[in-house]
Amino acid sequence: MKPRWRIFTVFALLYGLAYFYRVAMAVLADDFSKEMSISPAQLGTLSGAFFYAFAFTQLPLGPLLDRFGGKIIVVITGLITTLGVITFAFSADYNQALLGRVLIGIGSATVLMGALRVFTNWFSGVEFGRVSGFIIAMGNIGNLAATAPLAWASTHISWRTIFLCVACLQALFLLLAQFLVTETPTPSEPQHQASSSIKLDGVKEVLSNRSYWLISFTAFSWYACYMAVQGLWGGPYLMETIGLSKVGAGRVLLATSLGFLVGCLFVGVITEKLTHSPKRTLFCGQATLVLFMSLFLGPMEHIPAPLLNPVFFLMGLAVSSGVAVYPLVRESFHHGITGTALTSVNFFILLGAATTQQLMGTIISRFPKTPMGAYPSVAYHQAFMLPISLLAISTVLFLCVRDTRRMPPAVFSGQ
Repeated sequence: MKPRWRIFTVFALLYGLAYFYRVAMAVLADDFSKEMSISPAQLGTLSGAFFYAFAFTQLPLGPLLDRFGGKIIVVITGLITTLGVITFAFSADYNQALLGRVLIGIGSATVLMGALRVFTNWFSGVEFGRVSGFIIAMGNIGNLAATAPLAWASTHISWRTIFLCVACLQALFLLLAQFLVTETPTPSEPQHQASSSIKLDGVKEVLSNRSYWLISFTAFSWYACYMAVQGLWGGPYLMETIGLSKVGAGRVLLATSLGFLVGCLFVGVITEKLTHSPKRTLFCGQATLVLFMSLFLGPMEHIPAPLLNPVFFLMGLAVSSGVAVYPLVRESFHHGITGTALTSVNFFILLGAATTQQLMGTIISRFPKTPMGAYPSVAYHQAFMLPISLLAISTVLFLCVRDTRRMPPAVFSGQ
């Protein structure tokens, strides 16, 4: 295996775990709620805590990546992740579980951005669009594991035991990163930083770019929608409104994960061969996602059960278009501040997931439960209106983003 693909594989393994932590709450929501006697609002906060911690870690992360590189940052923060998983697994009450989720969020926050920062040294600009889609696709193995497989496993062993096993995997993958990842193809040469200090000029340059704010709003809304479904509320919605079992809901969410995974593999190809622009790929995908998300406002309950899996798979395909945000950002800023630019947008991506999950929980909690102990469908309809509205508005505004593509598409080397 060539060095750069060995590096890719290690980061993909770590990102798979990072994604597992993001979405495991959707399947285990009922278990947490019953064992810790928490309300939907508290459940939204517990899930959102990961994303808040993840988002705010992005603020210092960009300059740190541009100064020190991705490897050392990912390995050091990975230790925090391991501590957080162990804390969460042994939590005796809501507050301890909340602390564990915060630590996991802080530690996981560096994996994708650190990997992409390293990839800028190992892959060309044309290759970057595809390799960013590849790692997110591979990371979705963790997404897949957190759906039907996790639902099945949680019926046989405790969720605490599951998280302890995952902590062991986390430690193993960190060892692989330490010994197998090299920051640059020529590590003896100085890196792109001009001095040993952490400079904030890149932050000013990013924040002064109008397109940055429009891209960030779109990224915020895109991921808010995806995590509203896949990260937390999709599971309860399918169980309480559609009437599926926990395993059945896990299977439907698995279809979304598969659609996202498949789509990520082809986002780069579509961009280079069909749309010829990350901006156009992102816009078309987000406009399609608005249509699929609108199904959660009532029409979803009228879809025959056998068609739910195909519908959620197609929705996952639409979600995967959001991956085009990373090559779009890379093309919008020069190499020296790539880490800063990527993490600045990623801040809003995770903030979207955090705030939306929490606010949706607050909306759902305003409704009384039915005699069967479930929340009425109207509670979910109103809750899902929040991310859908954000996505519709941001997609229209995204048309004002400057298209940075300046050259005809080139052929991926495939090395």
